[in-house]
Amino acid sequence: MTIDSTYGLVLAGGKSRRMGSDKALLLRDGRSQLAHMVALLDQVTDRVFVSTRGDQQGESERSQYLQIVDRYEDIGPIAGILSALEEHPKTDWLVVACDLPNIDEPTLQYLISNRSPDKPFTAFRNSHDDLPEPLCSIYRSGCESILKQFIDDGIVCPRKILIRSDTELLIQPNPRSLDNINTPDDLQRSVLEVAS
Repeated sequence: MTIDSTYGLVLAGGKSRRMGSDKALLLRDGRSQLAHMVALLDQVTDRVFVSTRGDQQGESERSQYLQIVDRYEDIGPIAGILSALEEHPKTDWLVVACDLPNIDEPTLQYLISNRSPDKPFTAFRNSHDDLPEPLCSIYRSGCESILKQFIDDGIVCPRKILIRSDTELLIQPNPRSLDNINTPDDLQRSVLEVAS
């Protein structure tokens, strides 16, 4: 199969339960974190899409961008990843969660430049626990069959999937680049803020 290109996918379909407010809409220098992430991926990929749930399609911020709506329910972020792979099957995907305030272009460029030419997944080892970081990773064209097999076996955690798969693991060039925010306490220690 000929790979057409590398697309970017910003995962923004979560329910942000622990945060208490939509993480994609947190502000960074006056614009949403979602807008920041889309602009960042736009610098390193051929096209950028935002992964959303069906009930988020019309939300004013998300609707400004190309969207891939989850085809699956109640399986977490793997729903967005698998939906993207199915919608554009001849594409490699750089998948990034929307809640990474420290992610930067050099980190993403390093991931793309050092991806495996034959393994289905390329990910960073998280600098905190040395485990694969699935929400800043490359999912190669054709890996949807692997994901579906795990889902059929009841495994929907992206990290567990990468741990149990043939995954190329890279060292993070910036050890803090993959720190995410999940709670109001995390938010206080970040550059982001809740819209007033």
